Amino acid sequence: MRSSLHSPLISILIPAKDEVGNLPCLLDEISLALADVEHEVIVVDDASTDGSWELLTRRAAQDSRLRPMRHACSAGQSTSVWQAAWAARGTWLGTLDGDGQNDPADLPALLARARQGDVTLVAGHRVQRNDDWLKRVSSKIANRVRAALLNDATPDTGCGLKLIRRDAFVSLPYFDHMHRFLPALVRAQGGECVSVPVNHRPRGSGRSHYGLNNRLWAGIVDMVGVMWLRRRSRLPAAIVDTMTPAGSPAENPKISTHAEPMP
Repeated sequence: MRSSLHSPLISILIPAKDEVGNLPCLLDEISLALADVEHEVIVVDDASTDGSWELLTRRAAQDSRLRPMRHACSAGQSTSVWQAAWAARGTWLGTLDGDGQNDPADLPALLARARQGDVTLVAGHRVQRNDDWLKRVSSKIANRVRAALLNDATPDTGCGLKLIRRDAFVSLPYFDHMHRFLPALVRAQGGECVSVPVNHRPRGSGRSHYGLNNRLWAGIVDMVGVMWLRRRSRLPAAIVDTMTPAGSPAENPKISTHAEPMP
């Protein structure tokens, strides 16, 4: 397979825990969807015990675009995505869940929208959900509450399929569960977000690692924290004038709407 030794256009980030039954098909679908795009795939094995790491190392030996990473102890989805983002070389980051419910065939459409140049993040919107009724209802309530309290302008922020500029992502404040609040965090930094309808599929195999308790109660606490972050943010802060060391007026620099990366 073709090797991308230089910076690819997009890095696909996949957090995965015990997804050995879903990863082979998912990786094949990504290769097919991005056949004409310079890309890399970073899968973070979050301390799986089902043979996921052995599968990933075998495949990586045959495909230099696949860059697996592994945790000795489970660190969670947000940490996995954050670490993969810092290791990524692409201009854009694409996130996908490891359970196969996100369809890689949607990636070209999201990338085309992202490359129009007017957005920081493109979020997938699962118009037709393939989940049980409890997950659908709880997700709908959560999205409405988030929209009302955080003004994230995103109808389905829980969708794992997203594209975001790498420089914007690594400038965001890191905390556990941050992946659930990316649109709100991006907008707080002055970025623009749009949503694109995407396909949503039933889980291929295995079971979900999220239940009502770790979605609902953790989500409420995190939402309060994100509200505090938004209130404390002073970005974007445009510089309207500057002077050169010699004392003469200088041309106004381009203003970045992103904070410096946190240590």
